Amino acid sequence: MENDNLIVGLDIGTTKICAIIGRKNEFGKLEVLGMGKAVSDGVDRGIVTNIEKTVYAIQKAVDDCSEMADVNIGDVIVGIAGQHIQSKIMHGSIMRSQTEDEITVEDVRRLSSDMHNIVVPPGNSIIHVMPQDYTVDYEGGIKDPVGMAGTRLEADFHIITAQTTAIHNINKCVKKANLESKQLILEPLASSLSVLSDEEKEAGVCLVDIGGGTTDIAIFYENIIRHTAVIPLGGNIITSDIKEGCMLMQNQAELLKTRFGKAIAEEANPNEIVSIPGLRNRPPKEISIRNLASIIQARMEEIIEIVQNEIMQSGYYKKLAGGIVLTGGGSQLQCISQLFEYMTGLDTRIGYPNEHLGKSVIEDVKSPMYATSVGLVLAGFKALDDREENYRRRVANSGALPKNMVKREAIAANFFKSITERLKTIISDDIGEEY
Repeated sequence: MENDNLIVGLDIGTTKICAIIGRKNEFGKLEVLGMGKAVSDGVDRGIVTNIEKTVYAIQKAVDDCSEMADVNIGDVIVGIAGQHIQSKIMHGSIMRSQTEDEITVEDVRRLSSDMHNIVVPPGNSIIHVMPQDYTVDYEGGIKDPVGMAGTRLEADFHIITAQTTAIHNINKCVKKANLESKQLILEPLASSLSVLSDEEKEAGVCLVDIGGGTTDIAIFYENIIRHTAVIPLGGNIITSDIKEGCMLMQNQAELLKTRFGKAIAEEANPNEIVSIPGLRNRPPKEISIRNLASIIQARMEEIIEIVQNEIMQSGYYKKLAGGIVLTGGGSQLQCISQLFEYMTGLDTRIGYPNEHLGKSVIEDVKSPMYATSVGLVLAGFKALDDREENYRRRVANSGALPKNMVKREAIAANFFKSITERLKTIISDDIGEEY
């Protein structure tokens, strides 16, 4: 199979490393052609802690994905998360010399490029610069200044930074796996592409991606991202609580959580008991489902309180008409949406990456667990679309045409010129005077 117009997303998570390859069909939907995943032993809360184990897991996931899709994979879109992620709003401005000319895409790009040169805390690097609202000659609230006339162009930017060493370690793992990272994307931004609708982003919505090591937050309003945060708590900490509270093995605690866990203790049957096989020469251990739910609820309430604080600090709590959208592996916990609604007072739903998916033989990709992986592929296609749109706008603004179109225009002009000269000669011969 030809690998033209194919994009691969690589999600390097705390619990798993997942690779997905897909293409857009004629209806603009994403068709997943292959998927591979491996246990992530070398990543802790979004940070690479063991290079060799991470490289091995990346190679296994990519090889399985490549074999399923029958293509060779060389370039990937990589997701990044972790408690080292920080975000803030910064203001930038430029002065234009040509006051009568329209503001062009190049002017907007120059303003954004200047923001990449701002001073950030030592040891951090900028990974995203996203414009909020523009101001032209002190007239604010402008979404797209291209085509307007003005001297001073300003904008507020949402700046997202990550620890430089964390970025280098991720890139090193990708390179050692014989891959090239085409783009590094914050994981909640990728997840938002797969589970949020444009209407929700316009009305105001908070995305909460509950992963294994972290819980990622992204708040949108008027179709613009307004706030991001990464909480260093996720599904793994709940598993650890069950392990210690019930004195079980790690794998037993994980199975208990996924099969019988509930986020609200009152929803659990107090008479329901699960028998867990004991260690060698020891009797089975009986676990109450109500007690299990109490352990889970205590930790989930802590996570929700932190999410609530992030929403309040962002200043958009009363503007979230779209409520909260939960995704990630942790969102599959029973009764979790009800607990979020009860504690935050906001409507809550579970986000599935189904809206953007076409026909696929891989049903697993429709799970919230793979929302980030699917979003990374969609982010790659979005970058391609943005580059094509910018090219068309540059052509429209400059009046220039591609070389092949210039050649066709010249041929057409010469043809019409020869026809005009021929008509002049015929008319002159017929009426005896110069046309």
